[in-house]
Amino acid sequence: LEGGAMVLADGGVVCIDEFDKMRSSDRVAIHEAMEQQTISVAKAGITTVLNSRTSVLAAANPVFGRYDDLKSAEENIDLMSTILSRFDLIFLVRDIRDEVRDREICKHVMGVHMTSNSEGAGRGDAIAGDVITDWDATVNDTRDDANPTAKAEAIAQNALTVAREGGTLDVNTLKKYIYYCRTKCRPALTQEAGDVLASSYVTIRDNVRQRSRAARNGGDDQSVIPITVRQLEALVRLSESLAKMRLDLEVHAQDVAEALRLFKVSTMAANAADEGRMDSLAGGGDEIMRVEGFLTSRLIVGGTMVNKQRIVEECTSRGFDANVAKKAIAIMVMRGELQERNHGRLIKRIK
Repeated sequence: LEGGAMVLADGGVVCIDEFDKMRSSDRVAIHEAMEQQTISVAKAGITTVLNSRTSVLAAANPVFGRYDDLKSAEENIDLMSTILSRFDLIFLVRDIRDEVRDREICKHVMGVHMTSNSEGAGRGDAIAGDVITDWDATVNDTRDDANPTAKAEAIAQNALTVAREGGTLDVNTLKKYIYYCRTKCRPALTQEAGDVLASSYVTIRDNVRQRSRAARNGGDDQSVIPITVRQLEALVRLSESLAKMRLDLEVHAQDVAEALRLFKVSTMAANAADEGRMDSLAGGGDEIMRVEGFLTSRLIVGGTMVNKQRIVEECTSRGFDANVAKKAIAIMVMRGELQERNHGRLIKRIK
């Protein structure tokens, strides 16, 4: 019986990439791991419960390879709401085309490669020296582990130097500080912080309820991430974590305020992504109406499926902007006049 990644990461952090491509059997197992911090195993006559007290940092791709602004968040995120609700913070990382940002990214990537090439140019004659240096570093690390008193003194000296004069914590000191915060510091909510947290949670729930009611009346999609008691527990954990960073024994209102800010710019922003989508669809009304008129005359009700890209090209050949044509198609799909198939590659007029 061998433990998986979440069992091996007990007491630490597990990083999961391609989270959306998880097998259905693993999705069932991760529900229990993220909710109860345990994994139940019943194999080959062995029935046991393994601890998985770990933090989860996961990354997933949208359904269409990149986030489509013309589609709802629910259509872009192909994950069950039961899994999404178990994450404390959810960020939408979007690749926005910006010339200034693109140039900065290119400069950074090229700088990394140019630096590595210049450093590697003269390393052919210094391989033996590198081996000796690495061996010396290994021996020194072994000696440090063998002498915990000297290592503890070095960590304390580094912490005092940074506290008094500023600077950067080394890796060992930072590890020690994080370990101490997680294991020794147990902050408690103050009455003021609890009142702020409770009132803010009720306000968030009420706003989500009003948006959901408006979405049902308008025929739009509801929030892809439900706001439940799990999110209240997430806010409590975030507030406690902020207090732990200061080694404070109490969670104050300022910690709750920062936790709410993080929650609003992450999970709530992901939930409100559809509002920006509707605003973008509302722009260019006159031209969109002209494109809709062309599509109505071009497509026959109950006709065959046609290639969406070909229709967009026909619109551009008639002088319409390609983005406006895509917006018009998205609006007609939302109104139920057009139907999409094959991940939005084919469209058909149904009314």
